[in-house]
Amino acid sequence: MTSLGRRIAALVRAEGPITIERFWNLALFDPEDGYYMRRDPFGRGGDFTTAPEISQMFGELVGAWLLAAWRALGAPSPFVLAEIGPGRGTLMADMLRVLRRLDPSILKAARVTLVETSDRLARVQAERLAGFDLPLRHRKRIEEIEALPLLLVGNELFDAVAIRQFVMTEDGWRERLVGLEADRPAFTTGAPEPAATRLLQRLGPAPAGTVFEVSPARLAIAEAIGARLARDGGAALLIDYGHAAPGFGDTLQAVRRHAFADPLAEPGEADITSHVDFAALAARLARPGLHVAPIMPQGAFLLSLGLRERAIALARAAATEDERDAVLAAAHRLAGTGPNAMGELFKVLVAASRPLPLPPFPAEHAGSGD
Repeated sequence: MTSLGRRIAALVRAEGPITIERFWNLALFDPEDGYYMRRDPFGRGGDFTTAPEISQMFGELVGAWLLAAWRALGAPSPFVLAEIGPGRGTLMADMLRVLRRLDPSILKAARVTLVETSDRLARVQAERLAGFDLPLRHRKRIEEIEALPLLLVGNELFDAVAIRQFVMTEDGWRERLVGLEADRPAFTTGAPEPAATRLLQRLGPAPAGTVFEVSPARLAIAEAIGARLARDGGAALLIDYGHAAPGFGDTLQAVRRHAFADPLAEPGEADITSHVDFAALAARLARPGLHVAPIMPQGAFLLSLGLRERAIALARAAATEDERDAVLAAAHRLAGTGPNAMGELFKVLVAASRPLPLPPFPAEHAGSGD
């Protein structure tokens, strides 16, 4: 058992079973032993690979989207260009590179901000972005960002934010908790949940063993983003994996060395994630003065921005056949379907202070300033 696992076991012995949400936050963000506090999980040498690590094309297309959104919003100056959960800074580096090439004036207007809770990752990001010779601002929370128009990107942010789970039993809905079995973390259930029962009954009948997931923390982040956009204007581009409509299902999982792992087995040594309920996020973003676009699959989004054309151009310029094949394989992984492809599983959600003539807003907004 890991050091953190022993500490969690001691906590459960002292206080009783804890929520999955509390276990998750300890496993990922404990100051001493949390997964994100002391590891570099990204890329081939880590435990998982995100879209920016797969190919520069992802960040280039997102950067081009941001430029078009900035112009559609009236090219505010100054404004905040922020990424929340920026990992190693790979996506921000690709975005800044394409923005500098396409229109340097946007970077003169931008106050580049990285919303990051890990001091270790903040140092990695600063080193990665040092070559752009731009002032970088690090913030711990969205609420700490300057009160200016905001263009915000969040890629694979919400899947790292903790959830709670409820399980249908013969006695009704109960919260799934983390207790101990043979002195090791193991799932158990709490007392019946009348409040959860009233809420979940709206989704219809469910047989015993059915799981429903909620994430108050994810909803709080979405609410904070919506509040900022409604107050100061701008747009948020949020990309993650999950489902467009609420439903039942156990999606809690852990990943280590690019393979699935037991979420409870080695806390602090594996990433913990779950699918994101995009409908719930969209509902929290929606507020007076804010426009929320329909949820769109990542594949359709990237293809509408020119992924196919960009991949063909890079493949033609490749020095070797292997490099060409790698470019095309990366494009398929980003936008395709099937095993290991992200095109359908990953979704795109955009909220903005005005409808944008850009995907995922409907085509009738093209050329519209309304």
